[in-house]
Amino acid sequence: MKILYAIQGTGNGHLSRARDIVPVLSQLGELDILVSGIQADVAFPFPVKYRFRGMSFIFGKKGGVDVLATYRSSNIKQLLEEINSLPVEDYHLVINDFEPVSAWACYNKGVPCIGLSHQAAVMDKKAPKPKRFDPVGKITLKNYAPITHRYGFHFQRYAEGIFTPVIRQEIRQLNASDKGHYTVYLPAYADKRILKVLSQFPETRWVVFSKHGKEPRTEGNVSFQPINNEAFIGSLANARGVLCGAGFETPAEALYLGKKLMVIPMKGQYEQQCNAAALKQMGVPVIKSLKKKYADVIAVWLADSSIVLADYPDETAQILRMVVEKHAAKPPIADAPISPKITGVKDFKKLTRWKILAEIAERNLPLTRGMKRVLRKRK
Repeated sequence: MKILYAIQGTGNGHLSRARDIVPVLSQLGELDILVSGIQADVAFPFPVKYRFRGMSFIFGKKGGVDVLATYRSSNIKQLLEEINSLPVEDYHLVINDFEPVSAWACYNKGVPCIGLSHQAAVMDKKAPKPKRFDPVGKITLKNYAPITHRYGFHFQRYAEGIFTPVIRQEIRQLNASDKGHYTVYLPAYADKRILKVLSQFPETRWVVFSKHGKEPRTEGNVSFQPINNEAFIGSLANARGVLCGAGFETPAEALYLGKKLMVIPMKGQYEQQCNAAALKQMGVPVIKSLKKKYADVIAVWLADSSIVLADYPDETAQILRMVVEKHAAKPPIADAPISPKITGVKDFKKLTRWKILAEIAERNLPLTRGMKRVLRKRK
């Protein structure tokens, strides 16, 4: 049986989760791996058959997505070429972790696409949502990588088909301790902003893993380290607490290890707003942004010794066997006629995210002259 496992390469969480999923899928069939995206910082220790640019959201330095940089880094013509070049019809099973190239290739050729991701769980009606409704964010999350069947991972089992997080084995095998420091991962903020806020707590040692710096340095009580998987895990294992974005993998790992946790959801990022709502429901403190006005809230958190506990059993192999047994198709027929739903770039533009990205820019960011020029070119 031939399996295609397609992974989103934006950020580090998808690839980190895949480290545990790939070995299991390799035992269940002949596995090919696809990775698309340009924003990952962690190494991936498995052979990748397909590497695509895909469509990546670019992190800014002010707490959100840099929409202008996202436009500039994207090439819709190239994206369509990648979609058309991918032979999804040759596989018995396509498993998708929020990856757009394989998802749209399956859509284009009428091939089932099995979503196995955190985003699939976030979209469930029973999963927590933020109080402020974000129709643009919801539509983007739903259509970025269209799937035919949905299975998801979330902080709790909110509905059937939603499972607790995949905690990678290197985290499960740690001997966690408390050496007094706080681990920080806020990739959407500039180091200067992080230093400005954290230096207000001189008695606290902060270890910041920076997406914007390549060399380690220390300024007062704040240590900046370049992103490195082994170093991050070591810091996480020995930390007293974790201050991070409202992503999924890092908060889940912090909860599993029994660490104090505070999260800051990225601006204009609907998924993180949903995650923040779920974590707040569990008792995890949430602040809207990294600003001096939230210093009192951070101080209360530092002084509070209470910890939110979570039970995340190792069910990865069981879940993957279920998905494979339920959805594996008959052998593909290479010569079977295919009628593509997407006939060209113009047709593809109507289906993809350009108009939605424009709405995000218009609603959440001031339209600079540069932004207006980019939007006009994409119409």
